Amino acid sequence: MTAPKNRKKRTTSPKRRTSTKRTNKSGKVYIPAYKTIMLCLGVIVLCLILLLINTFPKTKTEPQDTSITERFEDDTKKQEKLSSPEIPKKQQEKPVQTPEVQPQVKPQQEKPAKSVEPKKEPESKKPEATKKSFGFEKAKKNAQLIFVFDDGGQNLEQLKEFLDLPFPITVAVLPQITHSVEAANLVRKSGNEVILHQPMQSVNAGINPGPGAITPDMTEAQIIAQLFINIDQISPIAGMNNHEGSGITADAEKMEIILKTAEQAGIYFLDSRTNVETQVPYVARELGYTWYERNIFLDNEKTRENALAEIKKGLALANKNGSVIMIGHIWSADFLPELLKEIYPELKEKGYTFCVVSKSNAQKR
Repeated sequence: MTAPKNRKKRTTSPKRRTSTKRTNKSGKVYIPAYKTIMLCLGVIVLCLILLLINTFPKTKTEPQDTSITERFEDDTKKQEKLSSPEIPKKQQEKPVQTPEVQPQVKPQQEKPAKSVEPKKEPESKKPEATKKSFGFEKAKKNAQLIFVFDDGGQNLEQLKEFLDLPFPITVAVLPQITHSVEAANLVRKSGNEVILHQPMQSVNAGINPGPGAITPDMTEAQIIAQLFINIDQISPIAGMNNHEGSGITADAEKMEIILKTAEQAGIYFLDSRTNVETQVPYVARELGYTWYERNIFLDNEKTRENALAEIKKGLALANKNGSVIMIGHIWSADFLPELLKEIYPELKEKGYTFCVVSKSNAQKR
């Protein structure tokens, strides 16, 4: 009998518990608060997603527009980037905004034009520099200027600077050195005059005049032989002058041998006048031999200013005597040819004429 009672109690108790979970006292269904909160949050999230989807295309275009303006602002600040190959690529990627690019490119194209304008100003000043006047006096009766350049054969590159001069010149070539023959050939090919620059002993016995020289201890036969050796090496030549030679030109006996040999060879003698006691005028007059003599040394002081001053002295002599012989040296190629090219137009305009020694009227009798 006790067993059935116990069974009834077990069946009734669970029924009461289940009914209390689903209903309240009024009999209505109960919904927990956290579920309503979750539902509201879900609705909010869904609304936000819909808003993002609707506004997503606009957010794409807005950063593009701001990035483009920033790029063009950088381009205007950095002009050098417009010439780089990256700019055409940007314009191809965004063809829609090409109208905005064009007004910015135009002022940048005008800036190089402004930088070109000041460059034209120094060019207009250059002709003013070429019109510089050296203040040369006018020539009288077509006064002749004869330029002779000694020491040919030492340096061919220096020699070529003188061969480019716009007027005829006479070049004295040293014998028996490395470039003697080649130098003489270059002068002849240029249409200018070649003479022998004959080495002779100076008053100072310690100075070596170089190979092929005439020295005080030589006999007449030795002098004649040495002269013909030197003449034959660089011939044909028009004449000769002395290299150093202050000791020999003051020796009448030696100069008589030299002048007779020159006459025999059919060439003239130009006295460089390295010694005021030269015997050339006296010996030549006794022999009835015409000769020439130097009037001006251009580069005893190797400066442009000195050479210009000596040229002006030469012009005065040319106007006085009808001609002037001015001697320079090949080793002055670093300034003398350029100076002569600069002054040539004005000298020509003032009426001076230019010629080589053999065709001048500067001979002495």
